[in-house]
Amino acid sequence: MPDMMTILPIFILLIAIGAFAGILAGLLGIGGGFVLVPVLYYAFAGLGYNSPKLMQICLATSLATIVFTSMRSVASHHKRGAVDWDILKTWAPGIMIGALISVFVAAGLRSDTLMLIFGGLALIGGLYMAISKPEWRLGDTMPTGITRAILSPILGFSSVLAGIGGSSMGIPIMTLHGHPIHRAVATAAGFGLIIALPSAIAFLLTPVPDAGRPPFNIGHVNIAAFIVIISMTMFTAPIGAKLAHSLDPKLLKRMFAVFLILVALNMLRKAYIG
Repeated sequence: MPDMMTILPIFILLIAIGAFAGILAGLLGIGGGFVLVPVLYYAFAGLGYNSPKLMQICLATSLATIVFTSMRSVASHHKRGAVDWDILKTWAPGIMIGALISVFVAAGLRSDTLMLIFGGLALIGGLYMAISKPEWRLGDTMPTGITRAILSPILGFSSVLAGIGGSSMGIPIMTLHGHPIHRAVATAAGFGLIIALPSAIAFLLTPVPDAGRPPFNIGHVNIAAFIVIISMTMFTAPIGAKLAHSLDPKLLKRMFAVFLILVALNMLRKAYIG
């Protein structure tokens, strides 16, 4: 096990990133996964752990934190009447099915394959956040019927593969169908809970080989990192939710888009050349 002087900087980094992820979860409904997954990966790799399932551990740990962060964020948004519970109830079954299928797909993939998938999804999410305009519309109401039956499992499936909540697809889907951004952000936090809870449970029950694995794992979830991060996100998610209802998120969205694109490109570079 690495010595304390190696672990301490990582511990401080996880505290800072946990605080930042919580604010982003409340402010933009993004669950924090696009921040947590690469930070966890570089933290564990920096400590010398080289498990062939390292990326899966990062995804699973990120999803476990999103369970609690999303609960806190949804509660904060609900107090302001911003959560669309009808959408959550009607989209939940398909999202959960897609998420559970994705857990078993992810568990069988190589880490570099998952890095490519994560990088690609993060790049798409970053580009959308950078160039999207409020006036873009595909309709005035959320999809129902066969369209919902197709989109909801895709939302759950892709979100688990990226270790994120449902906002990377959920917010664009809602805003493109006439939902105001603040209600889309609030409802997307609920998507995060629907995706993360069954996925985290499944990852907890899926074993990881001991070779190169970080300590304090239960299944794919690293409990030590989970506790450090969640202690901060639970505190800062309500702050982000409060800011979401008092600030124009346009500038922050653009700044986060640049950050997300850089993270995605670096993850793709690492997946290709190591």
